[in-house]
Amino acid sequence: MEVMPPITTNLHDVQQRLNLAATAANRRPIDITLLAVSKTFPASAVREAYTAGQRHFGENYVQEGVQKIEDLIDVRNELIWHFIGPLQSNKTQTVANHFDWVHSIDREKIAQRLNDQRPANLPPLNVCVQINISSETSKSGVNPTDALALCQAITRMPHLTLRGLMSIPEPVEDPVLQRQAHRQLKEIFKQIKQELNDSTHFDTLSMGMSADMEAAIAEGSTIVRIGTAIFGKRNYS
Repeated sequence: MEVMPPITTNLHDVQQRLNLAATAANRRPIDITLLAVSKTFPASAVREAYTAGQRHFGENYVQEGVQKIEDLIDVRNELIWHFIGPLQSNKTQTVANHFDWVHSIDREKIAQRLNDQRPANLPPLNVCVQINISSETSKSGVNPTDALALCQAITRMPHLTLRGLMSIPEPVEDPVLQRQAHRQLKEIFKQIKQELNDSTHFDTLSMGMSADMEAAIAEGSTIVRIGTAIFGKRNYS
């Protein structure tokens, strides 16, 4: 049986990868946030990563994520929780109550519900619009041509702060093709930023995972979503 290195070691290795990729792209590592994607892993794994210095965590499933947030309530003020999975209308209230970020907004209805359900005692929810770059029917995300209208609608919602865009391109092994997909998102980001009147907070490109992190950083990613390289292979059984 293959024994995985401890999470602390993996985190160090991933941070080194991030630093090298940033340097190669003439960027500052400090400008790129490492988001540890902890879906399917227990709260104890998150706590181990927290002890090693990790602060940003991403979850794909609402109930599982909320359970971990509650299990780690003693360090809640130090952690930043990102919801990165597809979001259905019946789960928006739970997400609005518990998370700090949502990366996966692809419909105005979902944004409006998050806005209306965000508790008044919490700061505005940071949100990204998910773009379906590869036009895969199986993937969530708004069509690139509809992205600006959705972004403009969100800027009118007082309990949301529009931070940027997110994508999950079709997986490919060729680094050239990886960069091409990320470049597409960067171009859409630039166009939308130009169109938005007040784009002071519009600063986030959430793109890149364990297999294409270097390509994403080369194209301007500001948040890389890393699961396998930190926590190991997932067991969905």
